[in-house]
Amino acid sequence: MKFAILATMLTAASAFAPTASVSAGAAGAKSTSMRSTVEEVEATPAFPTINGWTADPNAFCAGLPGSLAPVGNFDPLGFSKDTSIEEIKRYREAEVTHGRVAMLATLGYIVGESFHPLFGGQISGPANTHLAQVEHVAPQFFFGLALLIGMSETTRALVGWVPPVTAMSTNVEKGERGAFGALLRDGYYPGDIGFDPLGLKPTDPKEFAEMQTKELQNGRLAMLAAAGMCVQEQINHETIFGTIKGLF
Repeated sequence: MKFAILATMLTAASAFAPTASVSAGAAGAKSTSMRSTVEEVEATPAFPTINGWTADPNAFCAGLPGSLAPVGNFDPLGFSKDTSIEEIKRYREAEVTHGRVAMLATLGYIVGESFHPLFGGQISGPANTHLAQVEHVAPQFFFGLALLIGMSETTRALVGWVPPVTAMSTNVEKGERGAFGALLRDGYYPGDIGFDPLGLKPTDPKEFAEMQTKELQNGRLAMLAAAGMCVQEQINHETIFGTIKGLF
């Protein structure tokens, strides 16, 4: 009788043992899942939203505007592939800045060679030679021009760029290579230095992206045009309109 009671008690105790083991295993799995989820959330960097744009590491060029049919996501050399958000922003800053300079240069080539009332009309001929002529005719103006360019570039650097010493240490921490102490501020949108005297900047994110795409496309075309004009004048030493007239 005692043996039967003892066997019954052992059987009942063994019946509860697997349940406790399964419960412990389930709790452990749940804890591991929660921990991995927390680690995943902590590992995912949070990017600020600027002018309606939030950097997306999985999107083409981090989701920046500029793609337009029929070319679309045009990057045949893969500059944007496996590239950090910081470096993509530097690429875009360089692109939009050079595009703006090229648009002014293209206009300067055409207008400056056809209409030059400054400096008593002494500046003439191909635009490639104008800067050297200005330096010779009015060296004080040339100095003032260089000073103005320096001030503009300094202002742009103060608005959009992290100080070099801080940038170098930050780039080392992030594993950035080839930046040479260049790092844009987290809250800075590439090219948006705050200069908008005519109030043309849209407040709507979609309209801003559309205008940014138009500016980039015109800037890209202007870079090709300015390079072509420069090379053409170096070859035949004629003005742009002089070259065009020679074709007919």
